[in-house]
Amino acid sequence: MRLPVRRAMEVCPVEVAVSAVGGTWKLTVIKHLLEGTRRFNELGRLVPLANTKTLTRQLRELEEDGLVLRTVHPEVPPRVEYSLTDLGRSLQPIVEAMNEWGKDFEARHAD
Repeated sequence: MRLPVRRAMEVCPVEVAVSAVGGTWKLTVIKHLLEGTRRFNELGRLVPLANTKTLTRQLRELEEDGLVLRTVHPEVPPRVEYSLTDLGRSLQPIVEAMNEWGKDFEARHAD
């Protein structure tokens, strides 16, 4: 677990959640991983505005916080896959609710 998450534990549970899943593209990555295991380049195509450095950093943080599992297959070239842990999958109802809220927000502000 990353230090910012541990520090948030001293404040309140909402801050813990925001610290763990807040960040550029994290919730979008989680949303796509809820659909199943993905390779890095797949995630990059699904989140095209995320540059490689940012996507790498966010995946590492999600892994460190126990939300994402990174599996390296001993092949040449190496194959790396990302999937959600049980803890990561427990975010499904929250991510789905946020997705619906975002659609509603978008519809209300469409010009």
